[in-house]
Amino acid sequence: MAEKLICGIDIGSSKIASVVGIESTQDDELRIIGFNSTPSRGIKKGLIVDIEQVTSAIEEGVEKAERMAGHKITRAYTSVGGPHISSLNSHGVVAVSNPQSEIVPEDVARVVEAARAISLSTTRQIIEISPRDYSVDGQSGIKNPVGMSGVRLEVDTHLITASSTNLKNIYRCLSDLGIENAGFIFAGLAAAEAVLTDTEKDLGVAVVDIGGGKSDICVYVDGSLSYSASIPIGAKHITNDIAVGLRVSLGSAEKIKLFLSKQASIYQDKTKRKNIDALDMRDLAIPEDISSVSLKSVIEGIMMPRVEEIYTFIREEIKKTGFFDAIPSGIVITGGGSLTIGMVEVGRKTVG
Repeated sequence: MAEKLICGIDIGSSKIASVVGIESTQDDELRIIGFNSTPSRGIKKGLIVDIEQVTSAIEEGVEKAERMAGHKITRAYTSVGGPHISSLNSHGVVAVSNPQSEIVPEDVARVVEAARAISLSTTRQIIEISPRDYSVDGQSGIKNPVGMSGVRLEVDTHLITASSTNLKNIYRCLSDLGIENAGFIFAGLAAAEAVLTDTEKDLGVAVVDIGGGKSDICVYVDGSLSYSASIPIGAKHITNDIAVGLRVSLGSAEKIKLFLSKQASIYQDKTKRKNIDALDMRDLAIPEDISSVSLKSVIEGIMMPRVEEIYTFIREEIKKTGFFDAIPSGIVITGGGSLTIGMVEVGRKTVG
């Protein structure tokens, strides 16, 4: 049975994840055989700020994934996100190659390529093109025109673009490690493919991948990707607020945030909450000389205002697209930041 090695590298602001899988060409089954997550270095809000540090962090994560998988990574798909991501919708038109016959896959490829041929700044690069809707001789709403008869084929597509400079920097990091880039994928789109159902996409839904320094957004309307964006705010901002509010290091603030998030179910139970009004800092083994802090002051006074701000940014970003009322399936949150205490409750209150 023939097998193909598939590798992916997710370069984020808080961590760099590497994964190795084997795909069977016979049944398209993908089996994960190696993975690793390494703390990120040299990246802020999805943008590379220190190539050497990023290269070193990627190398560390890749080597551990390789050892687990028993395979060397020489080619990998790369996930990207951050404020350098933008999107637009485009239209393409072509004449069907053989009007006397039927539309073939080559016609579909040509019309999608026609939609791709737009005027774009030299500082931007298209990393994803997603067909939304096809039309054949004026008949719209077609999802797959192959096999249909017609003379004129049109398509509405969604294009995701990224900063050419940032992509070149990623190429450089991978090249220095002897890894060929197989292609870029927007982190928000990767998250959407992992967590959304076809029903949610058909009804209309938004997915938000809340990372460390940024949050990636994808909006689906009528089953098709219709808007993509990334906002420069994430879970690290909550960590920063804790560090400032309690006067502790970022490392200690992260420990506090993660500990509280794991205790979310206890804190949300009003009966149990009365018995744990204070957090014993000694249990966390942080270096600062603080014995205990008020849970209410940390969660409601420091963390929740920032969580509410994150959702306000998300709501306004989706509203400006005009699709806010076209997503009855609501907003699905994912990513490490989605595990923060209060994320679901505050989201319901802020976004509705």
